[in-house]
Amino acid sequence: MENQRDEAIWKLAEARAGFKRHLLSYVVVNLFFIGIWYFSGGRNGRYFWPVWPILGWGISIVFHYLGVYQSSSFFSVEREYEKLKGNS
Repeated sequence: MENQRDEAIWKLAEARAGFKRHLLSYVVVNLFFIGIWYFSGGRNGRYFWPVWPILGWGISIVFHYLGVYQSSSFFSVEREYEKLKGNS
């Protein structure tokens, strides 16, 4: 039983570390896009095209965050098992 708990904690830790790597790459790449926009004339009022990758990728960042930090108990297999076991 102890090994199962350790394994579950390890998987959660891996998922959270994965989210942090995802977030860091999001920030770095989008800052790079903003830099390209800025130095290619964006500071002169050109169309802010980096908004599209920022928004598109941002949606996946939000879902990744919710999956790792928020909805663990809502979509929990153990929780559903206990509910079904109680109804039997």
